[in-house]
Amino acid sequence: METAYKSTGALWLLPLSEYLSFPVDQLNFMASQLFALAAAFWFRLYLSPTHTNPLVRHAVATLFGVAILIFCFGWYASHMLTVVLASYLIILKSDINNVPRYTMVWSIGYLLVCQVIRVYIFNYGVLSTDFSGPLMVVVQKLTSVAFQLHDGMCKKPDQINPEQKLLTIKQRPSLIEYLSYNLNFLGVLVGPCSDFKDYIDFMEGRHISSRLHSGTCNGRNGYKKHLEPSPVRAVCEKLLICVGCVFFFFIVTRSLPVTYNVDPDFLANASFMTRLIYAFFSVQASRPRFYFAWTLADAVNNAAGYGFAGMDKNGRPSWELFCNVNILGIETATSFKTFIDNWNIRTGIWLKMVCYDRAPRYRLPLTFVLSAVWHGLYPGYYFTFLTAIPISIAARAMRKSIRPYFLGSRVMKCGYDVVTWAATQLAICYTVMPFLLLAVEPTMIYYRSMYFHVHILSILAAAVLHWKHKPRAPSAPSKPSECPSVHCSNNGTHKIK
Repeated sequence: METAYKSTGALWLLPLSEYLSFPVDQLNFMASQLFALAAAFWFRLYLSPTHTNPLVRHAVATLFGVAILIFCFGWYASHMLTVVLASYLIILKSDINNVPRYTMVWSIGYLLVCQVIRVYIFNYGVLSTDFSGPLMVVVQKLTSVAFQLHDGMCKKPDQINPEQKLLTIKQRPSLIEYLSYNLNFLGVLVGPCSDFKDYIDFMEGRHISSRLHSGTCNGRNGYKKHLEPSPVRAVCEKLLICVGCVFFFFIVTRSLPVTYNVDPDFLANASFMTRLIYAFFSVQASRPRFYFAWTLADAVNNAAGYGFAGMDKNGRPSWELFCNVNILGIETATSFKTFIDNWNIRTGIWLKMVCYDRAPRYRLPLTFVLSAVWHGLYPGYYFTFLTAIPISIAARAMRKSIRPYFLGSRVMKCGYDVVTWAATQLAICYTVMPFLLLAVEPTMIYYRSMYFHVHILSILAAAVLHWKHKPRAPSAPSKPSECPSVHCSNNGTHKIK
């Protein structure tokens, strides 16, 4: 509470922060995103590519983005500028064959230094001085451009897969294009991480038309060729979701703090079932914060006319190209994989593009390591990622061995779905709790209260079941729905799980 009303950014909202007992940095974030939303509508209507030079659009988008960073973080905004400008120097001065390697080392290394500062200097404080969130998004964009540039300038078409081929960059971007892509006001705080080629198409006016009139992008030839679909309906729907998340936060989330799971009095007096039920509902209640941030960021991009995916099967415009979360898919998930597939979607696509598809060996472990390092140095993150591995293996093995027995009738299948939904949500609760608690001591307290030996037994059961169902001879390729590692995303790329 002592740090809730301190900020290196603007303090204009401090009186409102004190009145609402709400951290000023979070109010600054909400104010910045609402400003970005209004600016996005203005950007689409008054700086349309049909009558505005792309250079002007790039300049305005960059200036608005830098202004938002300064408003939220003060002089800490210089970190984002530093890592972006240095990465552009790498593109200009380095051999193009070394650009991906140098950019990855530089950007991830800089992020790690900032994460060390966050953990060991601010002592787990999530303050307005915590600039690591926007920096994480910038790192995704920097590394994506580096690899896509290398694919376009150094590799032959037969050396890259079809998804990579669609995103290749054939020449070094100009400085204003690079700054605009990385620091534009549409996604400077939360993202999502879009592809450079899509962003340039958007700034130059090709983003929507290419999908309306191209048979490869869900477009329908003849659909009002001279009229672009309006994003207003999609934006309003997403804003309604955001409003619901805000009400849920103030009514439910604030009354179910995650830290109460490790409160000494609660642990001493509550039964195991009470602790389990509270853990379940407190983790469920923590999700709308993420839903709000990702959905609002998506609405901001859509308001500017960015994120058009083509026409859906009903002939309606779809604005889900860069959607970062599928709330319905998460809340109704009946398997660990389904839950992960619908959570932080764009980050999963980025991990696959820069790591999984390119690692010569040990692809899955390296991808998990990169994901953990990218998230930060809080010990709780590593507890979560390490726990997720055996739980994923156990869930996969159980699904293979048990599910076929429940597909004979609709009633049995419905019962199976209910049980697996409850099991999945409890497994997520157990896995995600360290991610929310952050530190080692509260994590271990929580594990002891939830009987840590159950976790050990699950690892042993996973190993046995995985060994039992592991094929002893080469077999036919699995059906797409049974593949545990890859799924198709909105824009035709794939995602590692």
